[in-house]
Amino acid sequence: MAPVSPLGEFEHLLLLAILRLGADAYGVTIARELEEHARRRVSRGALYTTLDRLETKGLVRWKIAPGTRERGGLPRRCYIVSARGVAALKTSQQILQHMWRGLDDVLKEPQS
Repeated sequence: MAPVSPLGEFEHLLLLAILRLGADAYGVTIARELEEHARRRVSRGALYTTLDRLETKGLVRWKIAPGTRERGGLPRRCYIVSARGVAALKTSQQILQHMWRGLDDVLKEPQS
């Protein structure tokens, strides 16, 4: 298996949103999760383009879930973070934690 290229910020956010949502991770709920927890609005185009890219990288998979009455019975794609996606997140987290180390004094709020 080829190494995964570093994750971009939006890719991080999508993977984390999917993990948070579990079995309820589909387009609309992912967008809501990003708006609520990351305070970030996202267009459908950006969302699905990034989900497709994450799938191509092997970081997410999707399965068809039955439709709901609200959707007129139309099925939807439910997304799952793959083992490779979890590994990419863990690697990224370790790198970021390492980079943050020692910067508390530089980044602390100035005293009034």
